[in-house]
Amino acid sequence: MESLKKRILEESSVVSNDVLRLDALINHQVDPALTMEMGQEFARRFAEEKVTKVITVESSGIPAAFATALVLGVPLVFARRKKTLIADPDAYCERVPSFTKGMVTDIMVSKQFLSEEDRVLFIDDIIANGDAARGLIKIIERSGATLVGFGTVVEKSFQAGGRTLREQGIRVEPLVRISSLENGEIKFE
Repeated sequence: MESLKKRILEESSVVSNDVLRLDALINHQVDPALTMEMGQEFARRFAEEKVTKVITVESSGIPAAFATALVLGVPLVFARRKKTLIADPDAYCERVPSFTKGMVTDIMVSKQFLSEEDRVLFIDDIIANGDAARGLIKIIERSGATLVGFGTVVEKSFQAGGRTLREQGIRVEPLVRISSLENGEIKFE
């Protein structure tokens, strides 16, 4: 997606050889027009999959996942990272490390929102090592739902996350693939 590449070059910053700050675009501030463009592109790529739900992990994946769900005309479900007083006590739960947060958290999805009849499209903001993605995929599998694919706004292809999902037979569709952040320079595939 050329418009996304252009915006990444203009508005993001390289924190280290492994970390790209996208706060101005998708992680802290959200550009609604760009986000809708991303949702339209994901919906186009997965149009033939008969998606019944879009799913993501709280919170940075929500805007792109919402836009995709809106275009597809299906509900959005997101895995919560914190239990609340009204949380389903019988939720699917996985413990996952977070690359950017540097900590382990639980992600939870209420059993009432995933069933074996669902055809689920997983949309997220960035895939690096893929730990959160693998955790949510385990939840989807336990629910009996069918995972039709994984769409990510940015894939850092120099890290193993996207590759390991592909090795599991999962269709991975990044809007942008970054091959390197070496020396503070963003290199696209």
